[in-house]
Amino acid sequence: MESKDQDFKAPRIMWYTSTRGGAPRVNFEGALFSGYAPDGGLYMPEELPQLDRETLCRWSTLSYRSLVKELCALFIGLELIPRHDLNDLIDQAFSRFRHRDVVHLHRLRDGLNILELWHGVTYAFKDLSLSCTAQFMQYFLQKRKKHVTIVVGTSGDTGSAAIESVQGLKNVDIIVLLPKGRCTKIQELQMTTVLKENVRVFGVEGNSDELDEPIKAVFADVAFVQRHNLMSLNSINWSRVLVQMAHHFFAYFQCAPSLDTHPLPPVEVVVPTGAAGNLAAGCIAQKMGLPIRLVVAVNGNDIIHRTVQKGDFSLCEVVKPTLASAMDIQVPYNMERIFWLLSGSDSQATRALMEQFERSQSLHLPKELHSKLSEAVTSESVSDEAIIQTMGRCWEENQYLLCPHSATAVNYHYQQSDNGQSSSISRCCLAPASAAKFPEAVQAAGLTPQTPAEILALEHKETRCIPMQRGDDWTQMLRCTIEGLSQRWEGCAVNSSE
Repeated sequence: MESKDQDFKAPRIMWYTSTRGGAPRVNFEGALFSGYAPDGGLYMPEELPQLDRETLCRWSTLSYRSLVKELCALFIGLELIPRHDLNDLIDQAFSRFRHRDVVHLHRLRDGLNILELWHGVTYAFKDLSLSCTAQFMQYFLQKRKKHVTIVVGTSGDTGSAAIESVQGLKNVDIIVLLPKGRCTKIQELQMTTVLKENVRVFGVEGNSDELDEPIKAVFADVAFVQRHNLMSLNSINWSRVLVQMAHHFFAYFQCAPSLDTHPLPPVEVVVPTGAAGNLAAGCIAQKMGLPIRLVVAVNGNDIIHRTVQKGDFSLCEVVKPTLASAMDIQVPYNMERIFWLLSGSDSQATRALMEQFERSQSLHLPKELHSKLSEAVTSESVSDEAIIQTMGRCWEENQYLLCPHSATAVNYHYQQSDNGQSSSISRCCLAPASAAKFPEAVQAAGLTPQTPAEILALEHKETRCIPMQRGDDWTQMLRCTIEGLSQRWEGCAVNSSE
């Protein structure tokens, strides 16, 4: 069902404030183009709309697409993007998704509900938020007759989803650096086979930490960044967190037994996570009044699990490579948003915590904050062995292939149901990627990969990738490419004004 325009009155303007409290407030457009706030914090809404029972009941019949529209209307503000424009942008963002409902809930044996978030072009959940983010950016840039160049370092999924979301847009160019030979073959082909004029892909002879160096060097030159309107598009961008809130609302409405009871029944949402963007989105939805219980599933890189269990927010010496490779992350940036939210928007306290963490790479949460966190979220850490067992069991019981990241969530479901705890509460596991992207992990689980025709077709497409070899000056190569793109835009802008 499509949503009515403005049943729920959006406040006139939504302001965003830094979690560290030392930066001027901005509107949605300001947050969209910023990434980090100038004081090093992350942008969060100054106040969260509270959704009453009546609004939740009305939203419960909406499609996923309509839920995204309702949430974006609340958090963007109609004076920035009028509702009819917003609806068109979101329809455009989802126009290339393979499933007509955009996301799909699969109901399997013994109460196992899997919400597939991977029906976008690159078969990963990032397509959902990045496709909307790109449409919002193009809308404002066109209006202001401006241009940006996005620079992204990727270890796999972010690069391909970012390229797909902006390819062909008039006011946006994108440069992606990928670690040659260190992504999966599929991930690399998804990036190198896009031949649009506004896309440049570099294959770097190095790992993802090494390819970050030239990007950091370019962004450190503030005058250069401003002159060329450079921006990054990683998971700290507020717009991505905003769109990801819709997963939680949709999961709740699909899995809640009935909305006729008082109070509304809870639903457990199991969130596999790396940088904690999906988790931050769930915590915000919870604060707005959605009765979800959050469970976070991580792999052997367990900083979030240790934080929830013991209040221990400290780095491990190294990132352990695991089968759930997209979650092999040392610093889950979005935890800062969660600390701020749970400390009652206390930016002074958040700043002190994060500065201590940045100095010493380790932090013990204050008692009160830790108890708030463990009330809001439970957690588990899942080994490669458990991932493989879960993939095998899910196939055996349902003929359903899980990707290794989704398996971390389903592993929690199996633990609960084996302990006889399945009947009391409905549960929904988020599935961030398709198993088709991880044939190596599927084989490791003793199963046969199933590769969709679109992915097989990548093998035969023309590719374009500029090598960055050891001994080259990577920073200089990047600067030259950025300057070339700016000149091309200026040339286009002059021609179109004539």
